[in-house]
This record gives sequence, structure tokens and C-alpha cells, in this order.
Amino acid sequence: MSTPESDAERERRASDILGEALGTAARRAGLDPAESASTHKVVWSAMGGWRGILESVLPSLAFVVLFTIAPKPLILSLGVSVGLAAVFTIIRLLQKSPPSAALGGLIAAVAAAALALWTGRGADNFVPGLITNAAYGTVILVSALIGWSLIGLAVGFLMGEGTTWRQDRRKRRAYFWLGIAWAALFFARLAVQLPLYLSGDVTALGTLKLIMGLPLFAPLIAVTWLVVRALHPRVPEDEKRAEA
Repeated sequence: MSTPESDAERERRASDILGEALGTAARRAGLDPAESASTHKVVWSAMGGWRGILESVLPSLAFVVLFTIAPKPLILSLGVSVGLAAVFTIIRLLQKSPPSAALGGLIAAVAAAALALWTGRGADNFVPGLITNAAYGTVILVSALIGWSLIGLAVGFLMGEGTTWRQDRRKRRAYFWLGIAWAALFFARLAVQLPLYLSGDVTALGTLKLIMGLPLFAPLIAVTWLVVRALHPRVPEDEKRAEA
């Protein structure tokens, strides 16, 4: 007769599943502390290289510029923005990128444009981004506060140590503060952009969204990578052979 699964076992199993998902996503983005890579290379990979930067910047930039020059008809600026997102998506699909990764940005762009067209407010094109910042910031903050940092779960999976990092005070403290830093980034975006959304200042909102995007994301990725590598120093190959 099987015994009921304890709360601790369920918690551990859920953390393993979440850690695997986060770790896989980090590895695809080039953020694997088990690999030897320079900080510059890691940050560049996390941003997606030139293609990732263009995908992140051009659709929003086109929308802001066209809306500022000619706010009416709204469909013009939205159409160009979604069209650019569609072009990038097609290129990804032709290059055999995973469909979910290729279509995710396009679906978000279409949903945002549809909402803006439905309400007739250009500022509503930024609603999904505001919701995303609020959701990410909340989840990361809560996970850090309860001692199950999402960063720790991802690194634990990548380094093959599971959740044992929670017994290491140094690692647990480091992942806590990294979680706080990432949550602060998302909440800072929300704090700056939400008032502009409520006031309907599309030009300022779009401009600050771009400024608070990759320019803030890149340094925090670099800091995160340096902290994780300090916690998990890479063993030279000759030492590995000697131990074997």
C-alpha cells in the first residue's frame, strides 16, 4: 500500500520540474554556468545577438515614431509594428527555430495591437508589457522571499545539484539578492511606465520602454553571470583528469 505523498516531497518535485524548465530556458539563451564563456559572450547570447536586439527594438521603435508623426489612423503605426514582428517570425521559422520561440513575440504583438485598435488608445499597445513586468516582478520577488529563488532553481538544475543550494547559506543569500535585483528591475519599469500609460503619453511611454529594456537587462545579466560563476568556479580540465 503506497503512502500519501508528503508536503515536502510534493514541494521538492515541483521545484525539480520548475528548475528543469528554467534551466532549459537559460541554457537555450546561452546562460549555462557549466560552460566556459566570457561575460561579454554570455550577455550577447542572452540578448539574442544582433537579431535579438533588432527584434526587441524595431517593432516598438517603429510604432513610437509613426504614432508621434501621425497618430491617426492608429492602424498605420500598429500595422507596421506587427508587420516587422511578422517578418522576424518568418525568418526564425525559416531558420528552423523552435515554433514556440518564433511565434511567441508575434502573438504578443498581435494581441497588443488588437487591444489598442479595440479601445482606440495607442497607449493600450503597451498593456501586455505592463502586465508582464508586474507578473515577472511579483513571481521573482515572492520566490526569493520564501527561499525558493527562481535563479537558484535554474542554476541548481544546470549544475546538477538540484535544490541542495538551499543548504548553502552563501548561495542561498546570493540567489536571494539576485532575485531582489531582478524583481526591482521589473517593478522599476512598472513604476515609471504605468503613470505614463494612465496619462496616455504614448511617445514618452514607448521611449522609456526602449530605454528601460535592453540597456538595463544587459548589465543585470552580466552581474548575475558573474555572481553565479563566483559561486560555481570552473575546475580546470587538467585538475579533472588528475582527480579521475
